[in-house]
Amino acid sequence: MTRSPSPAPFQPDAPARASGSAPRAKLIRLLKFGTVGGLGLVWDSGTLYALRPFIGLTAATLVAYFVAATINWMLNRLWTFKGAGQHDHPVLQWLRFLLANSLGFLLNRGTVYTLFYTVPLCVTYPVLALAAGSLAGMFANFNLSQKMVFREKPPASVEELAESAIAFPTSPKNPTAEP
Repeated sequence: MTRSPSPAPFQPDAPARASGSAPRAKLIRLLKFGTVGGLGLVWDSGTLYALRPFIGLTAATLVAYFVAATINWMLNRLWTFKGAGQHDHPVLQWLRFLLANSLGFLLNRGTVYTLFYTVPLCVTYPVLALAAGSLAGMFANFNLSQKMVFREKPPASVEELAESAIAFPTSPKNPTAEP
């Protein structure tokens, strides 16, 4: 009976281990980001339903987005991207979060308002439109938050920040990450 060799001890610097753990770490962050986004839907909906009788559906939808985005930023800072981007002043990081997520905002609220104007059920039950909008903006918000807001190392210049926002991912066919 032959005995199989025992597995190699964990070596954090091993290339094979590092290459396998980066996608896993990104997936875990994406799942955490999605969880925070799900909670954001609760804040978003609660704020909209609370304000709708006073300021109307359109204005309540806009205010609710910023309430939810602010709470999401705090939770992402404390949990999803814990330790990343801690070199930034919190107010500047929050502003960068809002700016970086502006594409997600357009996708999110564009979906919400389109559903409000085309699907009467969504006016009666706005949470349906809010859920669809959250999904529409999630992946753009995750990628931009990771690249522009919660960075391990601060950008040395505005140019470096801009380059990181439009950088193409590396691949075996594109090892330099340049277009």
